[in-house]
Amino acid sequence: MGRITKNKKLALEKLEAGKVYSLNEASELVKEITFTKFDASVDIDIRLGVDPRKANQMVRGVVSLPHGTGKEVRVLALVTPDKEAEAKEAGADYVGLDDYVEKIKGGWVDFDVVITMPPVMGKVGPLGRVLGPRGLMPNPKSGTVTMEVGKAVSEVKQGKIDFKVDKFGIVHTSIGKVSFTADKIVDNAKEFINTINKLKPAAAKGTYVKSIYLSSTMSPGIQVEPKSVAD
Repeated sequence: MGRITKNKKLALEKLEAGKVYSLNEASELVKEITFTKFDASVDIDIRLGVDPRKANQMVRGVVSLPHGTGKEVRVLALVTPDKEAEAKEAGADYVGLDDYVEKIKGGWVDFDVVITMPPVMGKVGPLGRVLGPRGLMPNPKSGTVTMEVGKAVSEVKQGKIDFKVDKFGIVHTSIGKVSFTADKIVDNAKEFINTINKLKPAAAKGTYVKSIYLSSTMSPGIQVEPKSVAD
């Protein structure tokens, strides 16, 4: 059995075994049980009552968090020359097309989000074998394939994230940093959970949101009462 570290022991002492916390309580507590020397991410895991193997029960969408994620998002804009200035003005970190397509084919993936346009998807499509497994492939559904390049770049920079239920029926994402106030964590969590609720598939039967857990990098998970989100 692995040895429990001093910090993990301190964290576990603050958690009541078997207790399900309100979102407000969990947002305060996640800050208290985090002892990392860096500004840890605050993560949320939501287990849904869906079968992701069935197309009519897939849960996927985008959400703009009111306070952003706290992360510096590196954006690559693969665009035609007439859209380059728009992308740069909106804050894209890398802007271009052919040169970057070749770099990616060579294995370069030093970015977090790709924004592109429908007219260049013929060039971007073949990059799927590199970008797909890393979850970086642009997609019209997530707003990353669009003619409104500047708007898309700005939204991503300000905290827009896309998410997708995994094969186990769990949606996982980061909703901020431990340095955020508890109120900001609550606001971001509510926005994310409410978005998940709006995306409930008609084919999903029984309890939709089965469980919610809040945690930070390397901290134990705190179970959240789903009904408390509506408070």
